[in-house]
Amino acid sequence: MASSSTLSSLVFPHLFLLNNPSKSPLLPFSTTSSPNPPRIRRPSIEASSSNSRRDAYVIDEKTQLLLERYGIDPSELEPRRDKKSRRKREEVEKQLPEETKAPRTTHKLLQVLGGKARRKKLLSPKGMDVRPMMEVVKGAAFGILQVAGGSPAFLRQGRWLDLYSGTGSVGIEAISRGCSEVHFVEMDPWVVTEVLRPNLEWTGFLDVSVIHRVRVESFLEQAEHSLCKDGPFDYISVTPPYTAVDYSILMEQLAMSCLVGKDTFILVEYPLGTAMLDSCGCLVKVADRRFGRTHLAVYGPTWSQKKRK
Repeated sequence: MASSSTLSSLVFPHLFLLNNPSKSPLLPFSTTSSPNPPRIRRPSIEASSSNSRRDAYVIDEKTQLLLERYGIDPSELEPRRDKKSRRKREEVEKQLPEETKAPRTTHKLLQVLGGKARRKKLLSPKGMDVRPMMEVVKGAAFGILQVAGGSPAFLRQGRWLDLYSGTGSVGIEAISRGCSEVHFVEMDPWVVTEVLRPNLEWTGFLDVSVIHRVRVESFLEQAEHSLCKDGPFDYISVTPPYTAVDYSILMEQLAMSCLVGKDTFILVEYPLGTAMLDSCGCLVKVADRRFGRTHLAVYGPTWSQKKRK
């Protein structure tokens, strides 16, 4: 018959080894600590380049056009790690001197939707540094304006102010549909020289256009001494970079400006999650539409609400 110590070693082997370290066949225990304990080497991890990951998310021009038309930012399709690395790359590129940055290029993805320049292709910068109004949003905006103005088939004539104009696609659409004059406000000199002005020359609208290469905030402050003598604008479009403006401050500045009259219409493109007031000075909100992550608010005179009904 087996002794009690033998049975305990079979049932509780770990307890037996702890109580009898000298009898362990694998791990000899010692009561004295070693002066030079063995160092455990951890496996090294090599960071792989993200170029292959980044190349996997390259989107062709047709797909990018389709995504932008329906309000989807192509960069939102990238995994979170890629978006973080993309932000880091953008921050690094901003700090680089001009001669080391990649050259900016253009392509023809936009077009005029209606009027005398209908279907003419327009230049736009490649990448997301300039984000033109999507065509589905632009078409809906002019449809709302035409109905609110009492002429569903065409745009009521007048003067247009295109703030944050970028490619100029909104102001060009306005001239094509009947506006007599458009003022474009764009601060990026490369965009003005390589995109906006060529688009105006290509459509034949340069003679009825005025380009202001200045920040929008400065333009609105200086307007009292220059443009206000010609009276308020009939239309104002506001399509800023979403993260570069405070909409509450911008709309308050517009509401107090002499460029806005009692019969002015204001188009405002803003991102999802932004709270917009129901009025802008003497103007009321005529429409508020959503297109994916993009929203479009239209402010106008009180009489325009009755015509929309």
